[in-house]
Amino acid sequence: QVQLVESGGGLVQTGGSLRLSCAASGGIFSRYAMGWFRQAPGKDREFVAAISWSGGSTYYADSVKGRFTISRDNAKNTVYLQMNSLKPGDTAIYYCAASRYIDYIKQNSIYDYWGQGTQVTVSS
Repeated sequence: QVQLVESGGGLVQTGGSLRLSCAASGGIFSRYAMGWFRQAPGKDREFVAAISWSGGSTYYADSVKGRFTISRDNAKNTVYLQMNSLKPGDTAIYYCAASRYIDYIKQNSIYDYWGQGTQVTVSS
């Protein structure tokens, strides 16, 4: 059983930056691909970014490409999401998730474990 705990959310102005962290425990972190998803009020949960086991491959939603960067530190069992040039449309609860598989990495159904989420609010 893998436990995931997100941190780093908060309130930021348009154009600002935040760095989210997701600390994992209870499993072999390097065996999991990791993803970030977000859910805004009244909307479905959507894919944001994902990273392969070694960190050699990354994947992004078109809406965040060029602004967000996902990375991981397997020695610290942590995955990060650096968010720059934030917009009000980025306001959501951000979740990290772990998957044993890399196929269909943008689909939330393949993820085995989820964190509780961290709120990101971008003011205009």
